[in-house]
Amino acid sequence: MRGALGGPRVLLRRLREVMAEPVSAQDRLDKIVVLIAANMVAEVCSVYVLRVDHTLELYATEGLNRQAVHLTVMDVNEGLVGLVAREATSINLSEAHEHPAYSYRPETGEEIYHSFLGVPILRAGNTLGVLVVQNRARRTYSEEEEEALQTTAMVLAEMIASGELSALAKPGAEPAAHHAVQITGSALAEGLALGHVVLHEPRVVVTNFIADDVPKEQKRLDEAIAAVRADLDVMLERGDVADGGEHRDVLEAYRMFAYDQGWMRRMHEAVATGITAEAAVERVQSDTRARMMRQTDPYLRDRLHDLDDLANRLMRQLMGKDHAPTREQLPENAILVARAMGPAALLDYDRRRLRGLVLEEGGPTSHVSIVARALGIPAVGEIANATGLVDSGDAIIVDGTTGEIHLRPSAEVENAYVERVRLRASKQAQYRALRDKPSVTKDGETVTLMLNAGLVIDLPHIDETGAAGIGLFRTELQFMVSPNFPRTSEQLALYRAVLDAAGKRPVTFRTLDIGGDKVLPYMRSYEEENPALGWRAIRLGLDRPGLLRIQIRALLKAAGGRELKLMFPMVATVEEFDQAKELVEYELTHLRKHGHPLPELVDVGTMLEVPSLLFQLDELLERVDFLSVGSNDLLQFMYAADRGNARVSKRFDPLSAPVLRALRMIAEAGWKHKKPVTLCGELASKPIGALALIALGYRSLSVTPSALGPVKALVLDLDSRKAKKLLDPMIDSPSGSVPIRERLQAFAESEGLQL
Repeated sequence: MRGALGGPRVLLRRLREVMAEPVSAQDRLDKIVVLIAANMVAEVCSVYVLRVDHTLELYATEGLNRQAVHLTVMDVNEGLVGLVAREATSINLSEAHEHPAYSYRPETGEEIYHSFLGVPILRAGNTLGVLVVQNRARRTYSEEEEEALQTTAMVLAEMIASGELSALAKPGAEPAAHHAVQITGSALAEGLALGHVVLHEPRVVVTNFIADDVPKEQKRLDEAIAAVRADLDVMLERGDVADGGEHRDVLEAYRMFAYDQGWMRRMHEAVATGITAEAAVERVQSDTRARMMRQTDPYLRDRLHDLDDLANRLMRQLMGKDHAPTREQLPENAILVARAMGPAALLDYDRRRLRGLVLEEGGPTSHVSIVARALGIPAVGEIANATGLVDSGDAIIVDGTTGEIHLRPSAEVENAYVERVRLRASKQAQYRALRDKPSVTKDGETVTLMLNAGLVIDLPHIDETGAAGIGLFRTELQFMVSPNFPRTSEQLALYRAVLDAAGKRPVTFRTLDIGGDKVLPYMRSYEEENPALGWRAIRLGLDRPGLLRIQIRALLKAAGGRELKLMFPMVATVEEFDQAKELVEYELTHLRKHGHPLPELVDVGTMLEVPSLLFQLDELLERVDFLSVGSNDLLQFMYAADRGNARVSKRFDPLSAPVLRALRMIAEAGWKHKKPVTLCGELASKPIGALALIALGYRSLSVTPSALGPVKALVLDLDSRKAKKLLDPMIDSPSGSVPIRERLQAFAESEGLQL
């Protein structure tokens, strides 16, 4: 480093000493800028901190007018400092005044300084401030000096992120790093939750930034990189990916990143400045993250997740931690924050302590959202960079009704939500008062309200809500939470427990709906281009009849002496239903032959979620005992819009004419053939959706436990004939010509219905 007094390693050692001193935050900052200026032989060193109002405030300076500290404030769109913050990249100029972004601030006295080097203060890719050095002489700072300043900025980032500087700020002008944030995403599961952040894939926190032995750190870095590469090579040689396919292509691209020479070089250069190997990985990835987060190309943004994961693997290797985070006991009031996760991962956590869920990805009809609703966990999705904005232990509020999250909320916001929780509890008490009232509309139509369930913890909801039964029991959840394939005895015990809890109320069991995004950990998975349209549900069951027969036998045994309602998922043709029903008859014959008690009655039906069945309704209804409409998948397949893809999942409205026409057709066919039809998709769990379904002729709905009260309240206040008279003409109008949702909302308001 030209002219440096001892170089970057001396600077870092002295910074470590300053950070350990028991002084005020302002004194510490003042000492840091003096140290940096002296070490780099710079006449000016300044620290600007990004505030909550998106401005940059001068927090400390050596060389500029000290009176300007905490008085000089600039917009992020202003000046060279703003440009560094906005672009999250360094700017190195020999003549700052000539740059078009240069902004003159007379109170600082900086007009006599020509050369300028500014680096962003970054953490997890987020800009927290800007560190600047300046000199009177016209010069370009060396790469070594720039590296040293970037390394020093890492230390400042931790100081800012810790909240240490908050005491220096005026109300409303706190540092952005530790301020209250409100973000609106997509509501996945209703409810309110107040708690503290637990990261599903915790970032490895670097605690030691400064290296004592640089050659030793370089060696540690090389060994860790070699170990990660070896792990990837082993994964690629495993049988389940060795034969090719999309999974192998992803891993090959992933391995390409691990062998990237530019990535390695940047980490080695960072270590050479005097920081530890893990600090070097953190710095390089934070810089990369900051650049890629500003990309508009979705492919490049998706690659950021690969790089994040690769950096995390490397950090864990360096710090001796397992690659996969363990499910340690959660703290009280845990709010889980994740980039993405499957339903099985969510079920791994201790439900008693888990209060809410926040995802960067995942739409309202994704399977993890369905499980969150089944567990009664408020959830919000589509929160951009959620995992980069939070730290473990941060206070957070999840509003699963509006889709908002409040990170590090103020006391006023927290108190307001505490009051909302009280009001919500009061409203729930009102719904509980309706528990024993018959579910009958104002014009005398009985609407049977049942529950969607899938776990033992769901069973108390039957009595709590006064539900008429379980309209959909998702049997696959037991398989997803188990580390091994559940034995017949374990399945039998669960199904008996469900029937016992329901008593005389009906339970409709759906056979295994696995495959697609519901991958069982103990079963070999197959990579498919379109898993939702692939080898799943009844297709897998018919191809592996032994698996389906074991489950059918357990269900028949559990229902000995009682009634059993059994249905098959994702049936696309009447022939598939016939084949599946033959397995039921086969198992009944087997039980009869061996003297086992048989169910008093076995009703066999199917889910209607594949559009092809819309054109086989008469043939199907002649065969089945009942139908259950799965509106989630039916909508997905009708519009060719992946319900787990946030870019398209909300593109189409379930309350649009094409969907409602199809649903009406199903309801009318059910009435014609005198076969019961229940709708058990998420549409029924929204009061406005229930309103539309009742108007279409549905008299049996299966909803999430938390939705039963609001839907029942709507039923009791609804005149179904009026609703039908309103809805039918809108459905028959040219598609798109009538805003159906808005008209239904206006109708509800005029009728005093709560949506």
